Amino acid sequence: MIIKTSKYHPDLFSERAYQMCTKTVMDTTDENISFDENGISNHYFEYQAAAEKNLLKEPARSKALEKIVAEIKENGKGKKYDCLIGLSGGVDSTYVAYIVKELGLRPLAVHFDNGWNSELAVHNVNSIIEKLGFDLHTIVVNWEEFRDLQLSYLKASVIDIEVVSDHAIQATMFKLASQFNINYIISGTNIVTEFILPQAWIYPKLDYTNLKSIHDKFGTIKLKTYPRVPFYKYIKYTGFQQLTPISLLDYVDYNKKDAIATITDKLDWRDYGGKHCESLWTKFYQNYILPSKFGVDKRKAHLSTLICSGQISREEAMKTLESPIYDAQELSDDTEYVLKKLGLSPQEFENIMKKHPVPHEFYGTHEGNKRKYKMLLEKTSGLRKLFK
Repeated sequence: MIIKTSKYHPDLFSERAYQMCTKTVMDTTDENISFDENGISNHYFEYQAAAEKNLLKEPARSKALEKIVAEIKENGKGKKYDCLIGLSGGVDSTYVAYIVKELGLRPLAVHFDNGWNSELAVHNVNSIIEKLGFDLHTIVVNWEEFRDLQLSYLKASVIDIEVVSDHAIQATMFKLASQFNINYIISGTNIVTEFILPQAWIYPKLDYTNLKSIHDKFGTIKLKTYPRVPFYKYIKYTGFQQLTPISLLDYVDYNKKDAIATITDKLDWRDYGGKHCESLWTKFYQNYILPSKFGVDKRKAHLSTLICSGQISREEAMKTLESPIYDAQELSDDTEYVLKKLGLSPQEFENIMKKHPVPHEFYGTHEGNKRKYKMLLEKTSGLRKLFK
């Protein structure tokens, strides 16, 4: 089979023979994938290297976690909170909340309400907060502004529309960390369930230059309240305030099935039926827009990571990929709902889906500013680690 792969203009598409990794289910739908003489992809080797470097064996792992927790508690003395956690209601963030409670930390939980939360997501978040006794800060964005940004990204034909949500979440986390003098942000990112994710499928979330450029070109209203991180704030938060991100799940024995059983039992958590399906938009984006327009099935990345961590077999993953990514009736219902909420006609949406993909970089990035600041910081004592 011959497939065409390129994130650029169709005239630049190159033909490449289809190939799937012999260890994972990653394939040439990732345009940057490479294979060795045995058909094993770079993703498999990169996972092994990351696991070897970052996933400590016992008892070193427990000792490292004890040290981190002790540092957080010591730093948090006299403060209302000693850390921040993001809470989407999904498996990873819910299990992080559960572990944080078990460790005796005092987090401020942050939830992002962009107007697309499912009823189940609301139930899960409320149940988690009630049972764990955490304070919750909910970001409720202005819907008209957020809708205008999402439409801008759709019209721009770039692949990572989730930047619109992720940028606002990180901007708010940074602001809250500054407001409450919190130095640690604990996230659900982890190696064993989500390490593999091709760079061609995503875009840096904190590049406000790119976001602003896309909105300036395709937006119709002014962004007055949308949380943002202009480059000078990026420098402030990531450098001068020394915020420390912690991937807590890399310091515990994190098994997806076991975690689901625990949070279901302890926190009355209910399953969404898919990764990131707590958001109706993310469900539609990942299960329809990405595969239909960009040829990207994110299940391949998620399943490949689980294969590498030994949580499922390659045969199980292949069987999962044989099933439809979207139930036909569910897709019909969700499409109608999404278009109505966005204010798009079926024809307008069809035209967007037919438009060829455009790389984010086409609209400008903050890389030039990063290079300038890196050169400056190389001459500034004590700040060189900012851009390592």
